[in-house]
This record gives sequence, C-alpha cells and structure tokens, in this order.
Amino acid sequence: MSIDIPWARDELAQFLKLTELYRQPDPPGVFSISSHLSNRGKQSEIAASAHVVERILDRVLPRWRTEVPADHNKSVNRWYQHREAAQRADAALQRDAEVRDRLGDDAPQLSAATMHPWVWSGARSLWQSGHFREAVTAAAKKVNAETQNKVGRRDASETALFQSVFSKDDPKPGQPRLRLRPDDGSDTFRSAQRGAAAFAEGCFAGIRNPNSHEDGLPELPENEALEQLAAFSVLARWVDAASLAT
Repeated sequence: MSIDIPWARDELAQFLKLTELYRQPDPPGVFSISSHLSNRGKQSEIAASAHVVERILDRVLPRWRTEVPADHNKSVNRWYQHREAAQRADAALQRDAEVRDRLGDDAPQLSAATMHPWVWSGARSLWQSGHFREAVTAAAKKVNAETQNKVGRRDASETALFQSVFSKDDPKPGQPRLRLRPDDGSDTFRSAQRGAAAFAEGCFAGIRNPNSHEDGLPELPENEALEQLAAFSVLARWVDAASLAT
C-alpha cells in the first residue's frame, strides 16, 4: 500500500508544532533572565504524536535513528532528532516525485515496508541500523520459520523443507504439501510446483547461505540488499497464499 502523503505531512506538521521550542513569557511584573526553553505542546501530547511520527519516519527514512544527528543535551531539546528527521521526511514526501522527474528518473520505487510482512518484520531492526546483509539473513530465517509453522514441521528447514512442501507428489504422513494452484494433474500445476521449489532453493542456496556462512564479506549495498529482500518476499507470498494439502 502506498503512503497517504497528505495525511503523513499533516502528522509531521502537527508534531513539529508541538515540539517547537519557545521561551515562556514572564509573569506580569516579573523579569527573568532565564534561557530555559519549553515545548509548545504538553509532553503527553508530544509522546502520542511521536508514536505515529516514528512509524512515518520508519517508512520514509528507514535509517533515521542512525543517520540523523541527535542533540546530546537532552535536557535542552529532548526531541531534537525527531524534529530534524520529521523535517527531512516532510521534504522527501513533498519533493521526491519532483526530484525524480527533474533528474529524469521517474522509475517505480521499491520499498521494503511494502514487502510481505514476514520479510519486513524479520529484517526491520537490522535494516534500520544499516546491517543489510544480516537483515536479509533474518528475513530468510523468518520465512523459513513461518513455512515450518504453516506445515507443522520442525524436522526439515530451508532447501529441504521447500523441496518437500512444493513437491508434486501426494502428501504423506508428516509430509504435507503446499499447492500454489489446484492439483489437476496439468502441466501448469507441475510447472508451478517445480518452479516454486527451484526458486526457494535459489533463495536459500544463492542468497541466505553465502550471507550467513562466508566470513569477511563486505556490507551489501542497500539496493542489492533490497533486491534480495524482494526475492524472499515473493517466496513468502507464495507460501502464505498456498493451500495446505495433508
């Protein structure tokens, strides 16, 4: 689902208004030289707004927690990092489409947050801290675990598991199958099952295993890691949508 840009920008604007710093006026007849600044909104209002804004920031600027500088003097401005991230996110929401158009790159954008929930929930925390290779590995583990849950098996995993569940053979005791389409004995059915098994093997043998078992590999570029996440998202959708044959 694409982001509702007007709604997101309104939420960011409200948060920026609540967290604006100002010096409270002195009471009548009192003159103070204090430099203490306060947020315009109540802390309870800011906290409630921040709960929503953090979700928006995670979607628009996935690594805002590590890439946007934080004010080390929290007593002066507790919400400094959130405010700067909100300002950047608002600019991105407002002008990204314009920038892509002006630079001649209006190709569709792929977002990890729109991938299958198994994939993004597994990868989210590592992705946001810039650990892209580990994030892909975590997503692969999550897809494997959810597939085990669906078929009720713990005796097989990864390539062996998917070869079994996508097998064209009839199910056996302890070996249920996942059917991408009704088993009508057609070439289309057999092709779909064979392709799913081969694709799953490619995901685990070609992506998950090298990422996990080869020491000293450089960090994956973000765009390559995103492509690898997308592969596991395709596999996750197939598994999630497949019917269980026992």
